[in-house]
Amino acid sequence: MGLLDILFGGGKKKVSKETAETRGDHMPDLNIPVDEKFTIHFKQNGGKFIYCTSDLEVSRALQNIIDENNWQSEPFYVLNKRLAEKFAKEPISFTDKVKQSEVFFTTCEHLIAQNGSILVCSNQLHEKKVNELPSNLVVFATTSQLVESIGEGLKTIKKKYGQKIPGNITTLKHFKATAENSDDFLTYGSSTKNLYLLLLEDL
Repeated sequence: MGLLDILFGGGKKKVSKETAETRGDHMPDLNIPVDEKFTIHFKQNGGKFIYCTSDLEVSRALQNIIDENNWQSEPFYVLNKRLAEKFAKEPISFTDKVKQSEVFFTTCEHLIAQNGSILVCSNQLHEKKVNELPSNLVVFATTSQLVESIGEGLKTIKKKYGQKIPGNITTLKHFKATAENSDDFLTYGSSTKNLYLLLLEDL
């Protein structure tokens, strides 16, 4: 699969990865699979990517994230009750009070291959603005949520929710602060986050 090739290398795929990563942010997209394109751009944005093929691997990856950051006693800020229920057996606690946590645990609507961003809305954020969230984010998503562009993601949201389109739609994109993006007008007013993506294969 494309994701495995880009994560672990493999012949010509490795060359295409290196070529893509040396291209400018505003260069035309390479004609590569949507999963590879997202991975390249997401890593360029500074995101930390963990690909999982089973719920067991997701559980192990989450535990590794907790151990790496010494979050054993840190409650995770969660706004999605279903997400909290899914991970209820994990050795972590949850809170719905943002001031009690340094970690926001969430799902998303879509993963945008075009620029490596994560599309979220009020289903994930409620009425919170991105800069009101903790500086650390752990996002749980599946490969079926990958789409080519923001436009495609918005069309899917409209089709899914019909007349009840959620509000507060935005993207999470900048996961590291660099001199390169600090002066970019496109990032003005955005908040840089330390972001981990747990991506579960479901296709």
